[in-house]
Amino acid sequence: MGSGRRCLAALVAVVVGYVVVLRGRLLTWGVTPAEAGMALPGDDVLPRSDLTATRGIAIAASPEQVWPWLVQLGQGRGGFYSYDALENLVGCDIHSADRIVPDWQHLEVGDEVHLHPEVALSVAMVDPDHALVLRGAVSATGDQQAPPYDFTWAFVVRPEGVGGTRLLVRERYAYTTPSAAALVEPVAVVSFVMTQRMLRGLRDRAERAAG
Repeated sequence: MGSGRRCLAALVAVVVGYVVVLRGRLLTWGVTPAEAGMALPGDDVLPRSDLTATRGIAIAASPEQVWPWLVQLGQGRGGFYSYDALENLVGCDIHSADRIVPDWQHLEVGDEVHLHPEVALSVAMVDPDHALVLRGAVSATGDQQAPPYDFTWAFVVRPEGVGGTRLLVRERYAYTTPSAAALVEPVAVVSFVMTQRMLRGLRDRAERAAG
């Protein structure tokens, strides 16, 4: 077998291994099968989904104590409690907050939550102490060309046990072009890396503030 065919075979093996072994785990990190399959607030905002990722974490703080950290998400606001240094490598100018800021506690449907100084999602739903849903998508080229998919990002706060919280984060992608999957699949891998850190960052801040 020539070197070209060996490289192709290796690439195919990696892709198959990812699909069979890793993909499902990355898309459902931290959640049970029941949570991955349940209907959540925001699903009706984008009824058809070609790819769905649901991730979650348990927090030893009440929903009312978790919500203030969640509602101040965004560039120019509380950040995303993830890997700021990685986000700033691409010019996001993210600085994750370690305190609750009163000026960042108010969001309404139609408001913008920025991922980058020039990129924002719109608020599609706000249900205090329960759910925040953002909607939008980013063009692969970064210009004004329409993205090849529609997207929702839902943050759902659910009471768990006595004084605890289950925080679920769901991404839904609806493809609008045949090539969308080629963009979204690697995006979903990057999203896993950043989201699991964000969930742990939210948990640590909320638990620390709750004492």
